[in-house]
Amino acid sequence: MAPASVLVLLFLAILSPFPNVSAVGVNYGTLGNNLPSPKKVAQLLQSTLIDKVKIYDTNPEILGAFSNTGIDLIVAVENYHVANISTDTSAADEWLTNRVIPFIPATSIVAIAVGNEYLTTDPDHLKPNALIQAMQNLHAVLVQRGLDRKIKVTTPHSMAVLASSFPPSASTFATTLMPVMTSIVGFLADTGAPFMVNAYPYFAYRDNPGMVDLEYALLGNASGVRDPKGYVYSNMLDAQVDAVRSAIIALGFGNRTVEMTISESGWPSKGESGDDAATPENAKTYNTRLIERAQSNKGTPMSPKKSIEIFVFALFNENKKEGGVSERNFGMFNGDGSKVYEVDLSCQFCSSNGGTLGFGEKMSSGVRGPSVWCVAKPHADEKVLQAVLDFCCGPGGVDCREIYESGDCFAPDKLHAHASYAMNVYYQIHGRNYWNCDFKGTGLVTFSDPSYGTCKYSQQ
Repeated sequence: MAPASVLVLLFLAILSPFPNVSAVGVNYGTLGNNLPSPKKVAQLLQSTLIDKVKIYDTNPEILGAFSNTGIDLIVAVENYHVANISTDTSAADEWLTNRVIPFIPATSIVAIAVGNEYLTTDPDHLKPNALIQAMQNLHAVLVQRGLDRKIKVTTPHSMAVLASSFPPSASTFATTLMPVMTSIVGFLADTGAPFMVNAYPYFAYRDNPGMVDLEYALLGNASGVRDPKGYVYSNMLDAQVDAVRSAIIALGFGNRTVEMTISESGWPSKGESGDDAATPENAKTYNTRLIERAQSNKGTPMSPKKSIEIFVFALFNENKKEGGVSERNFGMFNGDGSKVYEVDLSCQFCSSNGGTLGFGEKMSSGVRGPSVWCVAKPHADEKVLQAVLDFCCGPGGVDCREIYESGDCFAPDKLHAHASYAMNVYYQIHGRNYWNCDFKGTGLVTFSDPSYGTCKYSQQ
């Protein structure tokens, strides 16, 4: 075994910085009068593979509920606030001071989404330049506070910002939006924030069922659609993402790094009369495949090595949402917490007992008094986890005999499982402060007992 000093140096060197890894995000909308409390939502999401949540405001009850959960949050500036924040940095500072600062660092806020589909929602009344000005003002305030590396500023777009989306390699932004899109993409490239797009193959299929193959829309392994430049697409979502990439390149940013995030994508379980696409079966198929896509670390035909962060739309059906029937039925869960259909969100090492998750179910090992544990995040980088494991079992002072071959926690012989055990022991013996479970962002504090079989996780 390497000397303790060498392990400490290795641990610190690997932890800062470490590469991004795939995550599964979800959109948490609240336009319903029958939804579970934010506290209950936060507690139960810790028992799933979801490790990022995007909301549509800065609801203080939600921000408070997600404190010390290990789940990253993306908060939002509502469209009607954008104009005010665009006026000057003092307005942006006031917004940040009142809406975000009181909750950090206990709540892990990693991005601010300025508006939602702002450029295409109400073009007659919302000024395009106000969007980029608001983004710049918020970023300037974050820089002043030393928060710009932790909290990124971006804005989600609809596919309507494109002049056309097919073929993907020839796509460009709408002519009227070219000036503001050039400014926005330049800002994202300069600040390292992702380009967010809300992409829905469902709408393309619903509106043109005779021209779009259902399997192609459902992320299935379709026969493939060929782009004139030779790219072959087995699903529409990849084609939509590459259409946006092409539009960014057409603006002159081909040599700049601009990461892509699918900020919304999903499929409704119910629609208007005659909408044969919106069924529970299709919704289950699409979202199951979407979650698998998010975890795969795969890119697209145009950029196969660039993984894409994905946020499923949505967590709940929202019975007070405006629009057609489908708009109120994109949720994986009903308002009462029951599942609309079966989608596997289980996470073996952050779940209380590996049982079926449902927001209406009472968990056998839920919050009870001071019981709390520390485990590795589901998508933590393995290089970092190995350094964490070496540190905990060496200089960190953890007795790791239980994860050796003859120990009760050796099986399964997986790095994630062994690191989770060691991280929890370190957390317990060093006071159970939230920073004792940080491990440079790879640890997750949970109120659900991660013990399994004969493997018992210690607690104080």
